[in-house]
Amino acid sequence: MRNPYIFGFLPFVTVVFFSLTFGVYTVGVSIELFKEIGLYSGMREFLSDIQLRLSLLVIYALFFFMVFSALKLIGETIHNSAMLFFSRDAEGKSFYEARAGNVIYFFGAIATAGGIHSIKVMGLLFLLTTILYFIYTVFKLSKFMSLASMIGLIAFEVMMWGVLLSVVIYISLKLYNGVLASLPII
Repeated sequence: MRNPYIFGFLPFVTVVFFSLTFGVYTVGVSIELFKEIGLYSGMREFLSDIQLRLSLLVIYALFFFMVFSALKLIGETIHNSAMLFFSRDAEGKSFYEARAGNVIYFFGAIATAGGIHSIKVMGLLFLLTTILYFIYTVFKLSKFMSLASMIGLIAFEVMMWGVLLSVVIYISLKLYNGVLASLPII
């Protein structure tokens, strides 16, 4: 008999790995920025280099942990809502079938350690992992749903993520334009 909870820790560990790799990259960028603007030497009067890097890593890793946890929560909510609308699986077999896809994110999080010096590589690996997970989930759910239901599920999820991303971009641009408009003209 197989224990259904054997991979229950993977989402947490995955979020921690992604947070640490993105946090380590951000620490490096911050230290370089602090050196350029002359803040690094002042900070070194109070903290050693290791203490400064560790403090920044804790702050950035916590920030990225919150971001990735929120993305995971939003993603699961969107997916479960789509399953509510389009799936006829009343027993929840499809839910347990697709849970094994967490391993894809786990290996994607480990792979980001290889690209820790490039935000483009880490972002690309995160995006690739997300696409692979989506394809895997759709493949696993295909045996529980009709073609029309699968098309509806995919359209619903893509539309919801598109709306969410559009709203975030719109708000960011409005905020950016507001800040620029409030600056005095030099």
